[in-house]
Amino acid sequence: MTKYIPKSFISEQYKTLRTNITFSGKDSTIRSITVSSPLNGEGKSTISSNLAVVFSQQGKKILIVDADLRRPSQHHIFKLSNSVGLSDVINKQTDLKVTIQETDIDGLFVLTSGGQPPNPSELLSSEAIDQFLADVYKLFDMVIFDTPPILAVTDAQLMANNTDASILVIESGSTDIKSASQAIEILSSTKGRFLGTVLNKKKFNKKGNYYNYLVR
Repeated sequence: MTKYIPKSFISEQYKTLRTNITFSGKDSTIRSITVSSPLNGEGKSTISSNLAVVFSQQGKKILIVDADLRRPSQHHIFKLSNSVGLSDVINKQTDLKVTIQETDIDGLFVLTSGGQPPNPSELLSSEAIDQFLADVYKLFDMVIFDTPPILAVTDAQLMANNTDASILVIESGSTDIKSASQAIEILSSTKGRFLGTVLNKKKFNKKGNYYNYLVR
């Protein structure tokens, strides 16, 4: 995680991604981002968490929301409880302010997924999402949503319709062109602005290091 190696080459790539996102919103401030991938295992949750870290390093108050209600991972990444979270807040079973959890990183907070609902897509398309966003905008400078793979379920598309922008994570040497193209087409058709793709796990030297970057 960028927290532990803030001056590493990989951390610098996340900062470049942060800069590209910031300048992509020059006409209007981007306050919410949907992060998805075409399929499972392409690194969307890792990208989401590290992106949240580098934004918080600017002195901003950042919330990362685990909106992958089927296969959540942010509570594992940040070593937090997942007894209650997003699903419980939307269902009005708990209060937002007491459910959000602090991390050991200044300015960075996490809302885990919470209990797994029987109808994740219906939950994320409910009118309660509008109120949820209105509430978190009052508390945070930016909200980053880690969502399920967009070709697997409709959840990411639903969130991209409600957030300011979206990015797509693809894995170098793994994601096929057809899947990437389909995912880009879906995100491009949403109400939120599609910013581009993040190429993950691209080797850049013989030591096997990796970098990530945003492209159109």
